[in-house]
Amino acid sequence: MLFNSLAFCVFLPLVFCLYWSFARSFRLQNLLLLVASYVFYGWWNWRFLFLIAGCSLVNFLSGRFIYASKNHVVRRTWLVVCCIVSLGALVVFKYFDFFTTSFAALLACAGMRCSPIVLNLALPVGISFFTFQALSYTIDIAFGKLRPTKDWVEFFTFISFFPQLVAGPIERASNLLPQFQRERRFDFDKATRGICLISFGLFKKMVVADTLSQYVDKVWGDPLFYSSVTCIIGAIFFAFQIYCDFSGYSDVARGVAKLFGFELMLNFDSPYLSKSFSEFWRRWHISLSSWFKDYVYIPLGGNRVPFKKMLRNIWIVFLLSGLWHGASWAFVAWGALHAAYLTMGVVKDRLCGVNKPTSIIARISSVALVNVGIVFAWIFFRSGTIDKAAGFLTALFRCRFETSLMALCAGVGPVQFGFCIIAALLFVSSVFCPRDCGFKTPQSRYLFTVACVMAIVFLGMPSGGEFIYFRF
Repeated sequence: MLFNSLAFCVFLPLVFCLYWSFARSFRLQNLLLLVASYVFYGWWNWRFLFLIAGCSLVNFLSGRFIYASKNHVVRRTWLVVCCIVSLGALVVFKYFDFFTTSFAALLACAGMRCSPIVLNLALPVGISFFTFQALSYTIDIAFGKLRPTKDWVEFFTFISFFPQLVAGPIERASNLLPQFQRERRFDFDKATRGICLISFGLFKKMVVADTLSQYVDKVWGDPLFYSSVTCIIGAIFFAFQIYCDFSGYSDVARGVAKLFGFELMLNFDSPYLSKSFSEFWRRWHISLSSWFKDYVYIPLGGNRVPFKKMLRNIWIVFLLSGLWHGASWAFVAWGALHAAYLTMGVVKDRLCGVNKPTSIIARISSVALVNVGIVFAWIFFRSGTIDKAAGFLTALFRCRFETSLMALCAGVGPVQFGFCIIAALLFVSSVFCPRDCGFKTPQSRYLFTVACVMAIVFLGMPSGGEFIYFRF
């Protein structure tokens, strides 16, 4: 079920009304949310409900067993078993074919032929998100940072909470689980803030991202047919598209959660205004980058180890991050590029010292340089395969500069290209929207919500597709 679908427009008000009719019992509210979340997830494919239920059960029981045991070896054994089972499902569904075909290609390079075993399994929506969310709970218990819950309904609802189930943010149990363990009272002010966030998220998705996707899809469909300038515009438009698409989902998720009395973590904080690549990763997909920092980077030693090992840790984290996004060498290359960017930044700081830009020109230059690197890396992300990325880069660097209007339109037509320009300008203007739609007065929130709805009605794409991060 998509946030930008008619089914969700019926589903959300129905669940909202039933939920607050049970206001005297938060346990009944939790049970209703669990049922609603499974209906929401099963809307794509009911068979995958067994997968999310199994992942929830394994981590729920593992957390209980780990906490009950006083033996260090037994605790670690349960943790390892839980990780193997949880990540095993992720590997089978998402990476098995990639690993087998890559191994067969490696053998072919060595002169040995073999036919890879390919399962061709459908990828369950959101499997990477709920797997990481469940594992963070068990790992925190194993390292004494969290006590397990005894209520399986609370835990299963925490894993499957429908606003953020499919594409995050990846919540921590320490933040979200306690909210299921206490009474919630309807807060009108919080609800209006939620509606404001929902409208802003749908605006970013349906008006900006879906409009720009018309142009981006054309350019990536056959990049060698277009000029270098058109490819540059396509790459920039994709940077706008993926931000508005993903941050739009996060805004809707946080807004819907507010309607039910919950607070989800901020997942984006104006990342394209970053003055360094490390700052970018503190602002982009915050829930994932903090997950890798806490559960991979710091356990490896973080920045408390010798310099070479610190660089090794950076590369491990970003190669894994690239692989998390997709079973393709193009995503690994995307992660490697960001690892290289951060490595260059760390080396520069080590050799020259940490010099933050002070003048306006220096800050603008730093932001521009960071965004050039980010947009270049997005080429591999959007291409999906190394071959397609190579084709796009060939078109980009062959220095074919056709600047006529029809050439720049990339086959979408002058009118649609004009709408893309408007969408890009709307994206730029949205950067100056108060963080978290934090308008000071209800009246300003009402006006902003009305403006977003009007923009969706008059400028939005009526046949918008699913969110990009549903693929991961």
